[in-house]
Order: sequence, then structure tokens, then C-alpha cells
Amino acid sequence: MLSLSVTFPPKPISQLPRSFFNGVQFRQPNPIRLPFIKIRTSSSLSVVMMAKREEELKEIRAKTTEEINEEVVDLKGELFMLRLQKSARNEFKSSEFRRMRKRIARMLTVKREREIEEGINKRLSRKLDQQWKKSIVVRPPPSLKKLQEEEAAAEAEKSV
Repeated sequence: MLSLSVTFPPKPISQLPRSFFNGVQFRQPNPIRLPFIKIRTSSSLSVVMMAKREEELKEIRAKTTEEINEEVVDLKGELFMLRLQKSARNEFKSSEFRRMRKRIARMLTVKREREIEEGINKRLSRKLDQQWKKSIVVRPPPSLKKLQEEEAAAEAEKSV
């Protein structure tokens, strides 16, 4: 594919072009073409994804800061449950990791936007964030609660 041409003896300094190095040149006769690879350029897909994100942001901005805090705690609990499922090698959707992390990031971004509007600087924001994290009461995530309720209902049916 690549051809190598070496000129020897080198040209005198007076005949040198802009570059001082002219000993080895690599030439590629034809560009490499891969016939089986199709590149999709679908702008409609990106438009749909943007619309979903915009809807999600509107939904998040409609919530109060306390509701956002509660949902962040729930989502972090769900993320923890996913990690446990992964470590236990149970079946799970790997795409849920990214989806939850992105949702948490969006919520925290909206929370920080509100702090900026209120005039809270970065240092105070971090201090408030640390206080909020210390005040969190550990509780099981909603998916675990639902699973426990289903197990209790199944036990109740078995005992009857």
C-alpha cells in the first residue's frame, strides 16, 4: 500500500525546499476504502433525543429544591442497587448506569443554577452540600421497597 522512495545522495543545501528533511517520502497511491461500513448521519435521531432531554429538564425545573434532593437520594440508592446486582452477577440493564448518572447530574445542575440565581458562591455551595449530605437519612431505594412488598405479598399468598 505504502511506497517508499529514498533519494540518495541528498541534494545540496542551496537546493533544499522549505523543509530541511528530504531523504524519505511516503506516498499512498489511493485512499483506503472500506466498502462494508455504513456511516449513519441521522439528524432526526439527535433531534428526538434533544426533545426528550428538554422535556426532562422542564420536568426537573418544575420541582422544588427539596423534591430534587429527595429524588437525587433515591436515584443514588438505585445506582447502588445496580452496582450490587452487577457485583452479584445478576441480570441488569447496563444502560441504566449511564441513564441514572446523567439524571443525577441534570438534577444537581438545576440545583446549582438555582443557587447561582440566589447569589450563593461556590464555597458556600459546597459547605451547604456537605451539610445536606450529612443530614441524609439512609433508607432503602424505591426499587428495593417495591421488591420487599412483592416478596411480602407472595409470602402472604403462600401462607393462606
